[in-house]
Amino acid sequence: MSLLIKNGRIITAADDYVADIFIEGEVITAIGKNLPVTATREIDASGKLIFPGGIDPHVHLAMPFMGTFSSDTHETGTRAALFGGTTTVIDFVLQTQGHSLKEALDDWNSRARGNAVGDYSFHMAVTDFNENTKTEIKTMIEEEGITSFKTFMAYKGALMIDDRQMVALMQEVKKHGGMVTVHATNGDMIDYLVAQNRANGNLSPRYHYISQPEVTEAEASGRFADIANYTGCPGYIVHLTCEGALNAVRNATRRNQHVFVETCIQYLLLDRSYYERGFESAKWVMSPPLREPKDQATLWAGINQGLVNVVATDHCPFMWNQKLMGKDDFSKIPNGHPAIENRMELLYSEGVHAKKITLNKFVEVACTNPAKIFGMFPRKGTIGIGSDADIVIFDPTEEHVLSVSTHHMNVDYSGYEGWPVTGKVKTVLLRGQVAIENGECLLPKGAGQFIRRNKVNGII
Repeated sequence: MSLLIKNGRIITAADDYVADIFIEGEVITAIGKNLPVTATREIDASGKLIFPGGIDPHVHLAMPFMGTFSSDTHETGTRAALFGGTTTVIDFVLQTQGHSLKEALDDWNSRARGNAVGDYSFHMAVTDFNENTKTEIKTMIEEEGITSFKTFMAYKGALMIDDRQMVALMQEVKKHGGMVTVHATNGDMIDYLVAQNRANGNLSPRYHYISQPEVTEAEASGRFADIANYTGCPGYIVHLTCEGALNAVRNATRRNQHVFVETCIQYLLLDRSYYERGFESAKWVMSPPLREPKDQATLWAGINQGLVNVVATDHCPFMWNQKLMGKDDFSKIPNGHPAIENRMELLYSEGVHAKKITLNKFVEVACTNPAKIFGMFPRKGTIGIGSDADIVIFDPTEEHVLSVSTHHMNVDYSGYEGWPVTGKVKTVLLRGQVAIENGECLLPKGAGQFIRRNKVNGII
């Protein structure tokens, strides 16, 4: 099977030109003008933009949390991602305290393998670092192709590890060529503020926000950067939301340190005013919470300054009846927000179309940097000879409105209901196969492959 995409405007993190793309099997084999080739099928992309397939390095599919599971499975979640132009996701395997990393990986493999529609990989979330866990790090990196290890500085009593474990994990991960990523908020302080608000009868969703002030994220981000600097381990802060936390990273650059930073589409577009909507605010209960307008301005600037490297989603959807678990107590609302399908179109509309970022920066933070940081480049994240033919054909002028009535995520509300968007994903290829066309998914469950990742060195 061969495919020729003609006359599209190809955008990478570095390039912007009109050319044809010839695909044989799963990879791109030629790029140029008027290619002298004959293909099984041709697609005319005149007037359209062509991006590499998006990479969302922060999703939670079928994740056990607060007594329930996130509502998108590896089938529904990766299918929805494809509709939105994201061809590869990185999900989080959660170690259960008292159990091994292998047990956790076996559990996630049982849910993902044969079910994912798009390509996927895993981060390993370490919640119990001990001598037994330590011996598994090398195996995860060298045999399983899992090179990133997530830590939580919050969710005390469930997922949180202490600084002693953090230092030991970083030393071991560095030794074998991996990276440590972090949910950087101060779990002890948050735990105290949650208990204080509950004791005072402050139980509505807005107190989720009040219990996680900016200082909790700024302090933990600085502490993580300090520990990473001491150990020399590559470090990556997930879902950074605020000025104080980004300033902690900015300060780290003064000692010639590079800490990778990810933010999420919701933190660029939504603010704490969504917590003034009564219990409907539960739709936007996530950790860290939405912040202030000044933080949005900081994050957009951080993208252009090169301090914010990735825009992800932290996609972790829950049905409304699951959110109702916390109708009488904000601390019982499952934390999470659906966005896996909306990320690329929102980032284009509110970033490129609104003239906040360039087309090249859009591809850099949505596709290329995630591939480079997490050991998938140049197989993923770019349009080049020999790269996987993960391609998005995008109409930059089509206007539409986001809604639960049209999205494909397995969740019964939208965090962006009625949001007008300029720019629409039209056709998506996954490893040379047409995955999305004319508003339909053409790939079956199980079409997605697990992507083994290479070792990392903290440089992009």
